[in-house]
Amino acid sequence: MQFTSEQHLDDGVLEREFTLGEIPGILWTPASASAPAPLILIGHPPLGLRKMYPRLAGRARYYAAEYGWAAATIELPGSGDRPRWAAAEQARADLRRAMEAGEPVGDEIVDALVLPLVEKAVPEWQAALDALLSLPEIGGPVGFEGGVISIGIRLAVVEPRIAVAGFFAGSFVPAAIFEEARQVTIPLRVLLQWDDEGNDRQAALDLFDAFGSKEKSLHANLGGHTGVPRSEMEDGTRFFARHLK
Repeated sequence: MQFTSEQHLDDGVLEREFTLGEIPGILWTPASASAPAPLILIGHPPLGLRKMYPRLAGRARYYAAEYGWAAATIELPGSGDRPRWAAAEQARADLRRAMEAGEPVGDEIVDALVLPLVEKAVPEWQAALDALLSLPEIGGPVGFEGGVISIGIRLAVVEPRIAVAGFFAGSFVPAAIFEEARQVTIPLRVLLQWDDEGNDRQAALDLFDAFGSKEKSLHANLGGHTGVPRSEMEDGTRFFARHLK
């Protein structure tokens, strides 16, 4: 991990950009922590870190300033300034065509769109976690929130250092990942926007039912994909606080 910039923000948070090989990322930590901090990995959709920065930074700074947690994110494969790959671009084009035509999005399109991203992204998140936990100011435990839910599911299954997760039910989930959800056992909080125009509500409910966690809660709110109430962030933070001790 190589830090490429740092700035002290006015809420007492230190923001540092880094690279991990070719992977860009951002780390937020309390500027004056007295002990190693718990860590939250913040996922995001494949729109690029720069486009997502205001939302990511808002959550991360809140965690660092109010709770003393570290928070970090990395650029997804094929996103931002990272190289594209032809198969993913074709899958996105097929998805757009199906949705614009009002046709069902078939399993073949979902698999082509999501599975390669999961296969590439999860080892990168694990490498980032290795590097972050080697820093003296970060000590765990570790939570994961947001982003592409299929990535979060795979991480929750294969990465024992992740103790708790908050998922957003707002993206397509391949059948293979749906089956992996049955192996998830960590505490879960799942957020569902009831009128999300890009999300199959029943599929989201079925996925929640499939999770193997003994502690899991579903938070459903009226409104579209971008209409999440502010109170959900506060409630989600309390959820993490119970487990990041």
